[in-house]
Amino acid sequence: MSIPTDRRAARRTPRRPRSDAASFLAVSRRHPAGRRLLPGAALLGSLVLLAGCASVAPDGDAPPVRALLHGQPLLGDAQAQRQPDAASAAQAEALLTHPLDQEGAVRIALARSPRMQAAFAALQLSDADRAQAASLPNPVFTFGRLREGRELELDRLLSVNVVGLLTLPWRARWAGQRQEVARLDAAQAVLQLAADTRRAWLRAVAARQAAVYLRDARDAAQAGAELARRMHQAGNWSALQAAREQLQQADTDAQLARAEQAATASREALVRLLGLDAAQAARLTLPDRLPALPDALPDSAELQAQALRDRLDLRAARADAAATAEAQGLTRATRFVDAVELGITRNTTFANDGASDRSTQRGAEIGLPIPLFDLGQARGARAEALYLQSAARVRGVALAAISEVREAESARRQAWRVAHRYQAEVLPLQRQVNDEMVLRYNAMSASVWQLLAEARASARTVDAAMQAQRDFWLAEVDLQMALTGSSPAGLAALRSAEAAPALAGTATEGGH
Repeated sequence: MSIPTDRRAARRTPRRPRSDAASFLAVSRRHPAGRRLLPGAALLGSLVLLAGCASVAPDGDAPPVRALLHGQPLLGDAQAQRQPDAASAAQAEALLTHPLDQEGAVRIALARSPRMQAAFAALQLSDADRAQAASLPNPVFTFGRLREGRELELDRLLSVNVVGLLTLPWRARWAGQRQEVARLDAAQAVLQLAADTRRAWLRAVAARQAAVYLRDARDAAQAGAELARRMHQAGNWSALQAAREQLQQADTDAQLARAEQAATASREALVRLLGLDAAQAARLTLPDRLPALPDALPDSAELQAQALRDRLDLRAARADAAATAEAQGLTRATRFVDAVELGITRNTTFANDGASDRSTQRGAEIGLPIPLFDLGQARGARAEALYLQSAARVRGVALAAISEVREAESARRQAWRVAHRYQAEVLPLQRQVNDEMVLRYNAMSASVWQLLAEARASARTVDAAMQAQRDFWLAEVDLQMALTGSSPAGLAALRSAEAAPALAGTATEGGH
């Protein structure tokens, strides 16, 4: 007995739910029409093989980032590494055998710092997303077996995402643009680490140097307090005079304690950036002095143009705007019809009533969404708003880059003037005063109290000169970062928190 057509249709394998962003082409394994479509299927398979074989880049996509960073003054001769290896460990051990200079600190940080590893891990995640976005979903084979009494129905379905294939070139291009943004972000992270390492090194050396000068002042204060105590005991000084000297010693001791703690904190901040363990941190030594000031500053006429050309955050904002425009194009193309479902089916029913009756259903169908209620205005407006947002971000980053370069250059030049005046005028005058005071003391025309007071004043002057020297080198790092890297807060502070997820959502709606 044969099964009525409507009953067979009711028992048919549940159809896959239609997706608003995907369409399926169903091809029967045994249908005669399927055999006639074999050349087209072969062509389709070739296109899938050529366009859909996206793979994750070797070495975590690190070489393009290193190319972006080639010649950066903040890096010097250091090279960013994804993971510490035996060579970087040997290099770190060799650098730690002598006082660590600024360039050596950058080399260790770019090879061993956890921040470096996290930046390249984020890049690898983005590359995996790129490979996933540029790959077609696997074909799906569906087999259904239904039985009612002695009757048996077999359903076979092979489905392929057709819209995914048609939009694959766009999705691959969009994913490549997003990966370019990720590379620029990773390069910014490398530059930021190098800049932070240089700042930490400068602060650590300056704090150590300040503690040394305060020890000299403390020694002078201790000598004065001890002499005042003896003179008070001998009856040559009043209690008020002795108390003043003891107060000076107590204040100097407090300043030295704060300076030594600041030196320890600065050193540990550098250790964290370098990624050193406890044993390596114990072997870390720093130079006694900061680098000497340059004799003159270079011309700054082309700095703003250099920032507009080389700033990585500006290049990332432009690449992000290009990817957003690409997403807007697909949204416009699929505004009214974003899914087309084509199907060729073959369902076979066996009666199993002794006569081996068999009936077969064949057919084809096409499904189109009717733009009756959702005309796509919301998706189109959203895509346009995202593009306007990214364009405004490019302009904002460009204006910020120019302003930050002007500010950083002014700060560097002013810091150089102050530090150079200390080196060229203040310190020579202080040395002259010290020499004259020693001569007067030797000639017994100046008291020991005047000599000790001058020693304390000299230590304060030297400390101020050293702080001015440190401020210049910090300003130099800030200027180099403003020229080639990003804002102090980085591109993430300028980019809306919803921009990247929203753009990913736009791509998903248009490509799947």
